[in-house]
Amino acid sequence: MNVTDDASTRGVPPALGEDAPRPVRRRLRVITVIATFGGLLFGYDTGVINGALPYMKDDLGLTPFTEGLVTSSLLLGAALGAVTGGKLSDARGRRRNILVLAVFFFFGALGATLAPSTEVMILARFVLGLAVGGASVTVPVYLAEISPAEWRGGLVTRNELMIVSGQLLAFTSNAVIARLGGESGGVWRWMLVLATVPAVVLWLGMLVMPESPRWLAAQGRFNDAFEVLKQVRSQQRAEAELSEVSALAVKDEQEKVGGWRDLRATPWIRRLMWVGFGIAVVQQITGVNTIMYYGTQILTDAGFAADSALTANIANGVISVLATFVGIWLLGRVDRRPMLLAGQLGTTAALLLIGVFSMTLPAGDGRAFAVLAMTVTFLGFQQGAISPVTWLMLSELFPMRMRGFGMGIAAVVLWLTNFAIGLVFPSMVAGLGVSGTFFVFVVLGVLALAFVKRYVPETKGRSLETLETELRARYS
Repeated sequence: MNVTDDASTRGVPPALGEDAPRPVRRRLRVITVIATFGGLLFGYDTGVINGALPYMKDDLGLTPFTEGLVTSSLLLGAALGAVTGGKLSDARGRRRNILVLAVFFFFGALGATLAPSTEVMILARFVLGLAVGGASVTVPVYLAEISPAEWRGGLVTRNELMIVSGQLLAFTSNAVIARLGGESGGVWRWMLVLATVPAVVLWLGMLVMPESPRWLAAQGRFNDAFEVLKQVRSQQRAEAELSEVSALAVKDEQEKVGGWRDLRATPWIRRLMWVGFGIAVVQQITGVNTIMYYGTQILTDAGFAADSALTANIANGVISVLATFVGIWLLGRVDRRPMLLAGQLGTTAALLLIGVFSMTLPAGDGRAFAVLAMTVTFLGFQQGAISPVTWLMLSELFPMRMRGFGMGIAAVVLWLTNFAIGLVFPSMVAGLGVSGTFFVFVVLGVLALAFVKRYVPETKGRSLETLETELRARYS
């Protein structure tokens, strides 16, 4: 699917441009910053367990199995939160759903902080997972629907930047708290409680943010949609875009596009959903979250002391943030599909080298720093290419009236894959060793490359409405 530079051939309304009124550009940036606090919480709550888990083991009496449950209960909750959050955001609105998710983030973090037992910790992490899953679906869709077509890649991937920033914040605060608290009991509780602060910021900020104009149009509220568009577009652009959005909303309403019945009965939507499932699985079977959740333990096994591993793990967070900046820059210049292929090649090669170094190098500083270098390289490709493209494409692929639902179902597949990997990784390492485990991910990476090359379409350079028309024709 070729992308041209002629906006008229792509169905994109006149470009917003840097000459757009300053209040319009400022309003878009404020909306992006506030909404992506959901991404920050996503990143912090998934990353904090990396450093908290070693200190939690003795206090809660964790075994390897319950350690996997504490880690992966969030992921199981995220799977349920993704499909529920996607459906609710289609039914009740993106903004209202984000407000509810902020409440779940707050009470989930508070419950984990105060957990007196493994069972309560697992339950609290499950509640956090509901919020993480809902945010992983709703925030990218909200940003995609409120963004101009030519800014969509950059604004939607700001959420990925906030996710990795949240993980970096978790890694850094873990290291600082561990050094200040030392071996004192309950030091992990201080690591977990910090997540309540951005949850409050998200809730207060979304109180004054607008609803998605495309969701409003899908509900037949065209005047309200126009009022929102005027906040984030020039007058001429708002009028042109409302006309396009309204026409497609009427068409979707006539065809009753929007839920399970359409998924089963409409062949092109069903085929498109399978592509979404594949993209979701591709992002997870790189094994990225084994490094996000168990990075400290991987570095300890490679030869670092416990405190040194916590500090060294900050490098993983730093490279994730820097790579995401690069990814945002590339998305404005490179098509989505080639970025996904390049990311898969890079991560697969890095995992292969982690396995080789762990198997062949003697224990000591040499192996420790070689493994650290490869985890950093891996995250450079993952966070600079695969992750931003994944969340962006999932926010673009599905029809307007079922965008939240469609992305939610794809995200369920993503989070269940994540859950399975997080649950079995400690047992895999115990049974196969670090080398054998990462060689398994190498094989999965090769399969992912083949899938992307054959099945994934290009989505760059179209308005969401034009893209829907093209995909409808392609998969019908």
